[in-house]
Amino acid sequence: MVDICLTPAHQGRGLGKRIMAELPGELARRAPAGVYVSLIADRDARLLYEKFGFVQTAPESVGMFLAV
Repeated sequence: MVDICLTPAHQGRGLGKRIMAELPGELARRAPAGVYVSLIADRDARLLYEKFGFVQTAPESVGMFLAV
Protein backbone atom coordinates (compact mmCIF):
# COMPACT_ATOMS: atom_id res chain seq x y z
CA MET A 1 0.00 0.00 0.00
CA VAL A 2 1.16 3.48 -0.65
CA ASP A 3 -1.44 6.03 0.42
CA ILE A 4 -4.50 5.80 2.61
CA CYS A 5 -6.59 8.85 3.35
CA LEU A 6 -10.12 9.83 4.26
CA THR A 7 -11.85 12.88 2.88
CA PRO A 8 -13.03 15.33 5.54
CA ALA A 9 -16.63 14.22 5.00
CA HIS A 10 -15.70 10.69 6.15
CA GLN A 11 -13.42 11.62 9.04
CA GLY A 12 -14.52 11.20 12.64
CA ARG A 13 -16.64 8.12 11.92
CA GLY A 14 -14.17 5.44 13.04
CA LEU A 15 -13.11 4.47 9.53
CA GLY A 16 -9.44 5.32 10.14
CA LYS A 17 -9.45 3.14 13.24
CA ARG A 18 -10.94 0.27 11.27
CA ILE A 19 -8.28 0.61 8.58
CA MET A 20 -5.49 0.77 11.14
CA ALA A 21 -6.88 -2.22 13.04
CA GLU A 22 -6.65 -4.32 9.86
CA LEU A 23 -3.19 -3.11 8.84
CA PRO A 24 -1.05 -5.41 11.05
CA GLY A 25 -2.82 -8.51 9.73
CA GLU A 26 -2.44 -7.39 6.13
CA LEU A 27 1.25 -6.69 6.67
CA ALA A 28 1.73 -10.12 8.25
CA ARG A 29 0.08 -11.79 5.24
CA ARG A 30 1.58 -9.72 2.43
CA ALA A 31 4.83 -8.03 3.45
CA PRO A 32 8.26 -9.67 3.53
CA ALA A 33 9.74 -10.37 6.95
CA GLY A 34 11.51 -7.38 8.46
CA VAL A 35 9.59 -4.80 6.45
CA TYR A 36 9.89 -1.16 7.59
CA VAL A 37 6.59 0.74 7.53
CA SER A 38 6.76 4.52 7.57
CA LEU A 39 4.11 7.20 7.31
CA ILE A 40 3.56 10.92 7.38
CA ALA A 41 1.03 11.97 9.99
CA ASP A 42 -0.72 15.22 9.13
CA ARG A 43 -1.78 17.30 12.12
CA ASP A 44 -3.46 15.26 14.85
CA ALA A 45 -3.45 12.03 12.79
CA ARG A 46 -0.33 11.09 14.75
CA LEU A 47 -2.58 10.49 17.75
CA LEU A 48 -4.41 7.77 15.83
CA TYR A 49 -1.20 6.15 14.60
CA GLU A 50 0.34 6.17 18.08
CA LYS A 51 -2.64 4.12 19.31
CA PHE A 52 -1.57 1.42 16.86
CA GLY A 53 2.10 1.32 17.86
CA PHE A 54 3.67 3.85 15.51
CA VAL A 55 6.31 6.07 17.12
CA GLN A 56 7.74 9.39 16.01
CA THR A 57 11.14 9.16 14.34
CA ALA A 58 12.26 12.75 14.96
CA PRO A 59 14.90 13.90 15.59
CA GLU A 60 16.66 10.86 14.05
CA SER A 61 14.74 11.32 10.79
CA VAL A 62 12.43 14.03 9.54
CA GLY A 63 9.74 13.96 6.86
CA MET A 64 10.33 16.46 4.07
CA PHE A 65 8.61 17.64 0.87
CA LEU A 66 9.13 19.96 -2.06
CA ALA A 67 6.21 22.01 -3.37
CA VAL A 68 6.60 22.87 -7.06
